[in-house]
Amino acid sequence: MLVSPVTGDDAAVYLLPGGQGLVQTVDFFTPIVDDPFDWGRIAAANAMSDVYAMGGRPVTALNLVAWPVQELSLELLARVLEGGAAVAREAGVVIVGGHSIHDPEPKYGMAVTGFVDPDKIVRNSTMRPGDRLLLTKPLGLGIISTAIKRGEATAEQRTLAVETMTALNATASEAMVEVGVSAATDVTGFGLLGHLHVALAAAGFSARLDAAAVALLPGTLALAEAGVIPSGTRSNHAFVSPNTAWGDLPEAEQLVLADAQTSGGLLIAVSAERAPALRELLSNRGVIAAEIGAVEDGAPGHVDLRGRVAR
Repeated sequence: MLVSPVTGDDAAVYLLPGGQGLVQTVDFFTPIVDDPFDWGRIAAANAMSDVYAMGGRPVTALNLVAWPVQELSLELLARVLEGGAAVAREAGVVIVGGHSIHDPEPKYGMAVTGFVDPDKIVRNSTMRPGDRLLLTKPLGLGIISTAIKRGEATAEQRTLAVETMTALNATASEAMVEVGVSAATDVTGFGLLGHLHVALAAAGFSARLDAAAVALLPGTLALAEAGVIPSGTRSNHAFVSPNTAWGDLPEAEQLVLADAQTSGGLLIAVSAERAPALRELLSNRGVIAAEIGAVEDGAPGHVDLRGRVAR
């Protein structure tokens, strides 16, 4: 095993006899949007993201389906699978089968297999003091998904959320491998602060974040202030608070930074010397990345927040 569950990394990596690294991961969840095709696209992009976070390339996938066959039509399920297949084609991934069960609550996702050069694995546990932290997608996906379920999201919010969640992290992954970064993780269920805490604890360092530099999807903070908060986000907030210095941030802004994401961006740690090259490469390839802070010597896993979240 080259990467095991010990460090809480995004995927496992196993060394094959021929010298390649085999990357394996799995993810599935209940519907977070109304459109079945979009749900399939989001679930597929989310499952593949773990491979990209390791610096790898996904190659095959297995569909995982739980479906209430008496309550929901198989035509709806077909649309979900078509959405997953569309993203798989975009990623160059072959869906080689899968498994389905009857379940009162629908669920969909994928088990994804990929390859990575063992010398170019990007771990979450190798952040170093002085590294700059870059984030490749805006936050707010959990809050806006909850607003969609409650009928409180605008058409613009729904569209931008789906576009963000279905965007593959492939381009960002290729760029970080090309530049040579210190570490990375994808920002999903544990939120920005949760995944950063896990990575810092594994590396043995702390970090400072500029709250104003963290990009948000439009209207995210207003929704948080109105109490549109998913339970996962509140759980994340409770999880990270013992290791987070919130500074002057009110609770709504704290919750935004702890928001549970689905198919979020990559959080990349890169040396100060290589950070300009990475930002330029990402920009040239259409990825808008925000530099949000830096890794420091300090209590392992601790995050020190400065400033206020920008609206």
